Amino acid sequence: MTLLTRRRYFLTLLAFAGFALAAVIVAPHFGAERINTWGALKAWIRDRDASRLSEEVNILIDLRFPRVALAFLAGAALGLAGAVFQALLRNPLAEPYTLGVASGGSLGAVLVLFLPGLALRWGCLSTVQVGSFAGASAVVLIIYFMARSRAGISSIALLLAGVTTGFICGAGILLVRYIARPDLLVEMDHWLMGGLDVTGWNPVWSTLPLLIPGAAILLAQARHYDQIAYGEELAAGRGVAVRRLQHISFFGGSLLTASVVATTGPIGFVGLLVPHAIRRLIGPDHRLLLPCTFFGAGAFLVICDTFARSISLQLPVGILTTLLGGPFFLYLLIRSRGRWGKGTMA
Repeated sequence: MTLLTRRRYFLTLLAFAGFALAAVIVAPHFGAERINTWGALKAWIRDRDASRLSEEVNILIDLRFPRVALAFLAGAALGLAGAVFQALLRNPLAEPYTLGVASGGSLGAVLVLFLPGLALRWGCLSTVQVGSFAGASAVVLIIYFMARSRAGISSIALLLAGVTTGFICGAGILLVRYIARPDLLVEMDHWLMGGLDVTGWNPVWSTLPLLIPGAAILLAQARHYDQIAYGEELAAGRGVAVRRLQHISFFGGSLLTASVVATTGPIGFVGLLVPHAIRRLIGPDHRLLLPCTFFGAGAFLVICDTFARSISLQLPVGILTTLLGGPFFLYLLIRSRGRWGKGTMA
């Protein structure tokens, strides 16, 4: 293992932050419709009167900027939650969606879309977002009470409860879709694909109040994850409050996932693929892995969404990340099958 010096820490973190910044700056230049990005930005700075803004300025300010910002925040949150869940469960296949949080959020959103008169907007929040967050929160509480014990949270019980609850929520979604009117199915399917096609900054503002505290809580625990990787008993012997860390990690990661799913719908595999890729690049030290994953996953989703919206099909980014992450997931299954019996992390 490479020694994590202060110089290496800051240089590596600066490299990932610079990569993320470059992705955010370059992404607005691309889209299904070509625009003069710098010209539109200068025109907006000179005159912000909405009645006189050109179509190019509106595309840049109201569509592309918010979409890029939301893509970075969503990717960063999912990547960070994935890295934390893999450390907490000591399982290379763990990710935010493994624990059923996304399925609960999807069921909540679908129920709001199904019930007449509920799909409304209150300020920067919509009832679909509220329903999705409520569904995700309900699943989090159910899984928590199923997995907890006097000794703490059982990692195996947490994983099994999450997978089972995810299947139950999936069946609930299928039932709602089966009895829904045909005109509602299109809207439901569009949401379930996971996308970032937003208009204006309200979706970004509605994500921040949950995302910022959730990310700060998890990043503050980074040094403890290196200890728990060797086992809960050894970590406790080294002064780590294991039960407290389990609670903080589970609820903090679930909070991040729920905040993203409530706004974007389910965007899978970001929390699985990116932490593994970055761990291979920089090593397993979570003091560096977690912030680099935050920046790297944000940049990854920005790049994926830029490609998805630049092609003529305007592909939902959730489909693209699944097409990329699915084969990677199968690769991890094949690579890990010899280690499952030993209970070690790949």
